[in-house]
Amino acid sequence: MTHEKERVLAINPGGTSTKIGVYTRAGSELVKTIKHGDEELLRFRGRPMLARLEYRAGLIERELEAAGYFQAGLGVARFAAVAGRGGMLPPLPCGTYLVDEAMVEELRLARLGEHASNLGALLALRFARAAGVNAYIVDPVTVDEWQDCARITGSPLVQRTSIGHALNTKAVARRFAREQHTTYESMRLVIVHMGSGITVSAHKDGRTIDSNSIEEGPFGPDRSGGLPVRALVKLCYSGKYTEKELDRHVFGDGGLFAYLGTRDLLEVEQRIDDGDADAARIFQAMVYQIAKEAGAMAVVLQGKVDAVLMTGGIAHSERVVNLLSDYLKWIAPITVYPGEDELQALTQGVFRVLDGEEQAKRMGAPQEAAPTTPDFR
Repeated sequence: MTHEKERVLAINPGGTSTKIGVYTRAGSELVKTIKHGDEELLRFRGRPMLARLEYRAGLIERELEAAGYFQAGLGVARFAAVAGRGGMLPPLPCGTYLVDEAMVEELRLARLGEHASNLGALLALRFARAAGVNAYIVDPVTVDEWQDCARITGSPLVQRTSIGHALNTKAVARRFAREQHTTYESMRLVIVHMGSGITVSAHKDGRTIDSNSIEEGPFGPDRSGGLPVRALVKLCYSGKYTEKELDRHVFGDGGLFAYLGTRDLLEVEQRIDDGDADAARIFQAMVYQIAKEAGAMAVVLQGKVDAVLMTGGIAHSERVVNLLSDYLKWIAPITVYPGEDELQALTQGVFRVLDGEEQAKRMGAPQEAAPTTPDFR
């Protein structure tokens, strides 16, 4: 086993799974996906996300123990650091951040909303303390590099907010640039991340200048995406639903689940193969909405797009990729990175800090400001 100073533990909690990995600079020693089925998660329904902390920590301990990285009563093996997925924090530039008390308090308050990613820093800190090292997050979901015009909605009462899958989209953008023997900063990309949530983003000059957020854009496995505003207002005041019920409907029980009763895309595709016309109709509508959002991001880049990248767990689906490619092939060449590089991206960000290539940031410290006006180059 690699020396402890060369080893980083990464923890990535998602809506229906917790992924863990032990990485060295050469690659992975351990990668595990711990699944959380609907029945398992039912007991946490309606409770704050932090209620799942002990449950998920226990599952991680079990996997680390089985792999020889943990022994009951003695704690975890020594690591150089522990990395966790960044959660719903105030807007931040991309980078690697130290998990400190200010960040922990922000996640406990969950002022920007409940999300599984809120557990990432807390789980990382728990295992980092046991190992006697620092905990970090990398490119949290609230990375904000938008141009100013992207924030304006049409009502001064509401502003668009940058929340999405920054960690994976940044990772695949850098990976694609390396494969093209160029730099991320020199490319113009449309990136389609398709997982439990769907983020479609426009990238220029090394920045994500626009994207859909978690409460707009295409619907996904369990999220409603954007809804007609006046119809939603009527639902809110109909007296039929509480605020929590409607919030759960649009984020957690929406999308495919609301229509078809399942979040499992494989099950949906099997139903299509078995002749379920309703499953086919809803499936095609989801892909159609993803394509519309990608077209919008191509417009943000004024049609000057070097590549369209598809990534996330849903990119494993040949049916999705083929149907989506039919819509998007006119924009630019398409490259597919099925799954996500988030565990590796977390550890790469931490190794950059450990190797002195990047300085760890702290939440609340002065950061470089994003451009306030669009640059239409």
